[in-house]
Amino acid sequence: MKSQVLLLLTIALIACDASCKKDNYSPPDTYLKGRIVYEGEPINVAYNDVTFQLWQPGWGKLTPINVTVNQDGSYSALLFKGNYKLVFPDGAGPFIPTKDKDTGNDTIYINLQSNMQMDIDVLPYYMIRNARFSVNTTDSIVSASCSIEKIITDSILEKDIEYVSLYISKTNWVDGRTSINSVTLQKSEINDINNIELKVKIPSIIPTQHYVFARIGLKIKNVGKMIFSNVQEIDF
Repeated sequence: MKSQVLLLLTIALIACDASCKKDNYSPPDTYLKGRIVYEGEPINVAYNDVTFQLWQPGWGKLTPINVTVNQDGSYSALLFKGNYKLVFPDGAGPFIPTKDKDTGNDTIYINLQSNMQMDIDVLPYYMIRNARFSVNTTDSIVSASCSIEKIITDSILEKDIEYVSLYISKTNWVDGRTSINSVTLQKSEINDINNIELKVKIPSIIPTQHYVFARIGLKIKNVGKMIFSNVQEIDF
């Protein structure tokens, strides 16, 4: 009986030691940061809307680490040191990944041994250019103008514009989910993509504040994610 008790205690101690060692792994301590860019210019998107995946081989069951892109095109991931594969899922954003000239595919290989700053080049369908905003304080009307540049012109890959919208929000998180008012031009209402104008009224804000945030968004046909201009604070 005594020997059985000793055996059980030994097994318990071994299990406890193994469990403690498992729980005492050092936490991730290395940052991968950067931006999603086209020719060095950040791709503006809706917050919590665009993600990419990091895969790290050699850790048992292989599951991706999903990294969310901020609305200004930046991202940040706290990771373990090691080798990673970066991929965008299909339809991840208002762009297509660029192919690596050496591998011929859109997978990016990363050797992360210290904090790393890395911009990720993509090919957007369109870019919003020359976005300008103003406000008429008499009638609380926000006016915006922009031009749209078509980037992807390949007949197989190109996509049409669905609509262009102007959003205003109480905070600097600006898209269709957070707007307090918006206006939309459908493709059929756009006469000239080089001269788009939109106007929207600022509604009553409770509690009162004398500023809003605005930006222009472009919806591409058959693409779930929108591309945006920079956020602009407007005082009135």
